[in-house]
Amino acid sequence: MDDVALDLSLDAAGLTAQLVDAPSESGDEKALADAVERALRALPHLTVDRHGNNVVARTNLGRAERVLLAGHIDTVPIAGNVPSRLDEDGYLWGCGTSDMKSGVAVQLRIAATVPEPNRDLTFVFYDNEEVAADLNGLGHVAAAHPEWLAADFAVLLEPSDGQVEGGCQGTLRVLLRTAGERAHSARGWMGSNAIHAAAPILARLAAYEPRRPLIDGLEYREGLNAVRVEGGVAGNVIPDACTVTVNFRYAPDRSPEEALAHVREVFADCGVAEFVVDDHSPGALPGLSHPAAAAFMKAVEGTPKPKFGWTDVSRFSALGVPAVNYGPGNPLLAHKRDERVLASLINDCEARLRAWLTS
Repeated sequence: MDDVALDLSLDAAGLTAQLVDAPSESGDEKALADAVERALRALPHLTVDRHGNNVVARTNLGRAERVLLAGHIDTVPIAGNVPSRLDEDGYLWGCGTSDMKSGVAVQLRIAATVPEPNRDLTFVFYDNEEVAADLNGLGHVAAAHPEWLAADFAVLLEPSDGQVEGGCQGTLRVLLRTAGERAHSARGWMGSNAIHAAAPILARLAAYEPRRPLIDGLEYREGLNAVRVEGGVAGNVIPDACTVTVNFRYAPDRSPEEALAHVREVFADCGVAEFVVDDHSPGALPGLSHPAAAAFMKAVEGTPKPKFGWTDVSRFSALGVPAVNYGPGNPLLAHKRDERVLASLINDCEARLRAWLTS
């Protein structure tokens, strides 16, 4: 790819179009990371650092609080939806418009146009969010340079349709395995059916009543569900193994250890032969009681909602930084071939963040 040039004098919608027209599928973000770094180093009020294809810029004004604005620069694979286009209804179309180059454009505009914010600012632009967790650039920065991410409050500009979504729920995936003994199905009494042995697991799931805890005024909704059942050998064989994959979405007032202990307790007497943790990412508290969050909510003039899915705000929570999701993209349009974002909402998001950081 040729060198990418970003014009930070454009409004946030125009800058979004430039970002979309600079493809940056996961694993191929270097050209865009280079462009972001060049654009930020041209701003004398910022200190800029880089780790891999992750760029971090900061003001150092000695303010009483520090706020961090973060966004990922990668997208899912392009599906014939680049270059961008603006339609007659004011929607900007293209890969990454919603998730989340519109949010990145807002970050860049704030970085360029708010040289003396009322709170010190940190801007984080990171790679590989759309792929495996071990590749996530924010995680790499947190491991290598946690001091770069120190802040009192963070805003992740993930798509939230211009509304604040506080924190996020944790997600735990476990494999519940049952055991049996193979036999010919014509002589089933000679074996033990592992699929039948999974019945108590499914019954426990069907009867499970999830919590709906209230945290910082937000009602989270937990869920414990089977998402896959695997078993069977052949059409005439009693199966000797079965696996029920269970996903637990848990509210951020539970620690990862508490979540795991709860799931073990739920299935303790269900005949599980093997309990395997397949994946686990903790949740994040919304932190809306923090003074910076209260000022933020006033500036955006919205009613906060809980984030039921998992996002990278969890990484900030692990560092002791309360965080919310707030971005102009519509999460329902993320990753779609017809991905698009309302251009006016991008500019509105920029204006509201500026008001918060300059009032």
